[in-house]
Amino acid sequence: MDKLLQEELAAKRERFIRMKTRMAHLPFHKTLDQFDFGFQPSIDERRIRDLATLLFIEHQENLIFLGPLGVGKTHLAVALALEAIKQRYTVYFITSHDMIQTTQQQAHQNHTIKQKMKIFTKPNLLIIDEIGYRKMEDTAAHFFFPIISERYETGSIILTSNKSYGSWGEIFGDSVLATAILDRLLHHSTTNNINGESYRIKEKKKAGFFRPEPQVKNRHKPVNSIAAPSPRGTPSLALTEEFSTVYFEEFSIGLDK
Repeated sequence: MDKLLQEELAAKRERFIRMKTRMAHLPFHKTLDQFDFGFQPSIDERRIRDLATLLFIEHQENLIFLGPLGVGKTHLAVALALEAIKQRYTVYFITSHDMIQTTQQQAHQNHTIKQKMKIFTKPNLLIIDEIGYRKMEDTAAHFFFPIISERYETGSIILTSNKSYGSWGEIFGDSVLATAILDRLLHHSTTNNINGESYRIKEKKKAGFFRPEPQVKNRHKPVNSIAAPSPRGTPSLALTEEFSTVYFEEFSIGLDK
């Protein structure tokens, strides 16, 4: 009897987790165990594991992951979101572009901006991805501020950005507004700076898209290649024409997974 009860409780919990995960609108499902900490030595694994205890949610604190494209900011945000869902916290994931687009449409078409904002203010954890990949218009930036303000000391935010805080005035087109947003966002927060190579570049290297740059006696580089920087003193590499097309198409869409 006890075994049947335990199985029923486990099944019920599994259904709950699946439902909450679906409602969180996560772009993919990746855990901390799937994160390659060895590839990104600038990340303190112990510190990230400590964040996975979710005390920051209990204390209504924020997490900010800063770093260039492809270093794993969104992966870490999603992994922490999955841990939060397991602990029965409510989670909602959205990119900054989609958030602003959604609020603008509601405000201009249906005049239900306050109702729509509840989606962003009610969850225990709100994840805002890709701040800074696109400059916000004036009206969009002013929609962003009340969301941050409403969550101040009432709910946690995980935010990812490829821009340092000093550049946020350019993102929002208003240094005063950017200061007000940062004032509320950073008051109770932890910032994690990630420096390193893109995971996508790593995978392309494994797939053989990179090849050693041919040794030439003259100073002219081959016309059909693009020189790539040489990391940590390793031999320089060249991008083949095939990879250069993939590379620029992939990064032009501004994704950071």
